[in-house]
Amino acid sequence: MQSECRVARTSVLLASFSLLLLATGVSSAEQSGLSNYSFPDEFMFGVASAAFQIEGGWNAGGKGEGMWDTYLHKHPQFTVDHSNGDIAADSYHKYKQDVIMVKSLGVQYYRLSISWPRILPHGTANYISKDGVRYYRALFDELIKANITPVVTLFHWDMPTVFMDLGGWTNPKVVDYFVDYARVAFELFGDVVKIWTTMNELHIHCYQGYGLDVFVPAMNLRGIAEYLCSHNMLLGHARAYHLYDKEFRPHQKGKIGVTLDAFFAEPKDSNKQEDVEAAERYLQMRLGLYAHPIYSESGNYPDLVRERIANISRQQGFSRSRLPEFTPEEVEMVKGTSDFFGLNHYTTYQMSPSEMEEDWQVPSMDHDVGVKMAPDPSWPIPGCSWLAVYPPGFRKLLNWITDNYGTKIPIVVTENGVCDGGELNDYTRVSYFNNYLNQMLLAMNEDGCNVQGYFAWTLMDDFEWSDGYTVKFGLFHVDFKSPKRTRTPKLSAINFHEIAVTRRVNFDFIKIPSYKYNAFYRID
Repeated sequence: MQSECRVARTSVLLASFSLLLLATGVSSAEQSGLSNYSFPDEFMFGVASAAFQIEGGWNAGGKGEGMWDTYLHKHPQFTVDHSNGDIAADSYHKYKQDVIMVKSLGVQYYRLSISWPRILPHGTANYISKDGVRYYRALFDELIKANITPVVTLFHWDMPTVFMDLGGWTNPKVVDYFVDYARVAFELFGDVVKIWTTMNELHIHCYQGYGLDVFVPAMNLRGIAEYLCSHNMLLGHARAYHLYDKEFRPHQKGKIGVTLDAFFAEPKDSNKQEDVEAAERYLQMRLGLYAHPIYSESGNYPDLVRERIANISRQQGFSRSRLPEFTPEEVEMVKGTSDFFGLNHYTTYQMSPSEMEEDWQVPSMDHDVGVKMAPDPSWPIPGCSWLAVYPPGFRKLLNWITDNYGTKIPIVVTENGVCDGGELNDYTRVSYFNNYLNQMLLAMNEDGCNVQGYFAWTLMDDFEWSDGYTVKFGLFHVDFKSPKRTRTPKLSAINFHEIAVTRRVNFDFIKIPSYKYNAFYRID
């Protein structure tokens, strides 16, 4: 019966694709406007999601509370639309539909995360939820049957509430509990999961949630908490890496890394040395702070970062730097702890130096960085106010990473995407993927960047943290007003399928309606 239902759902999905193709007059026979380069056969094409953003089932199967559950139930006004993740896209019950959707995109990889409190309801490893284990085992098995490789993130911001009550990542003991959780995950799923990422976007999690109050845990302890968080997350990542490397890799034969995030920093005026220095300072203090300890030959935080924060801390009357110090042993432990450079990238900003801005506080990470950032007014902003479309910035960022950390460690783009108004005919997203992927091809073929994978964000419209359901990033539309959480493919899903299958960008596969729009977005 289940197989019959799956076939029926597949037929409905394919029919939806066909209707959208007919509606837009798109023919798979059109082959004009191809990118100059193509992706190699072994290139990893995938799509990404995160547990809290799509699963729902917040207390199903004995799941424990995560910090987002607890905080949003107590503070429903925290999100723009006063929503929460209790049901989300209901992937807890609809995971088989999710797998069909991934398969329909023509990709071979699906990046997703495990919910820590779904596996360990009390946070600690002394009690493992059988229902939670069954859910993820069934999901992974379904992916394997569909010939899709799961790429699994252990921590995508859903810490068990019990540890958040202890201070979250500002408490070094949480590192021990994270390693315990990682061991459980490796033991339970390492036979089928062969690619792991320990953590997602350390910078955004610590900066927005610990330094600011934009994301949960909303600590708003600027200039101190984000550095404590960052330091302990790096240590937690490194210990989980070594655990896998020593005890599980020898027989499970997998890979493990971490996912970092970065906007690209463009000097506001490339002819002004102070703007050039501001852009480099931003990249070092927002990306290098996390990448340098792992990927550089010397390890530790970048000299610029350590010296700048130490000097500013002294000027502010602190007896020591607000940035914690690694011991020599910790420097060596963290160094080299990733089999790939996981990169999440969405946008670019122009940078110029600033001593103080209206929304900064002292101390704060913003004040430490000392950079005023804003998009070029000519760059389109199709949805979220923070996400301007500037494809060349992607190529420049890939080159910055290569220049700083070499080509030995492959880059895997673990997230890249754009938000819009949620239209099914999402030409903005079609154009975004076309142009960003083309810039990545140029970086690979003309600049020598060792990029080996790309994951589109995201599979379907989801719960986008403090923006709730007002922001749409999905290749598939989700009807959040329907109890069935009906999924419908967008034009971008059709276009992304074409890229993944043909291994090339065809700018004319889905025609942009107007010349003005096309000229606005296409940047070769």
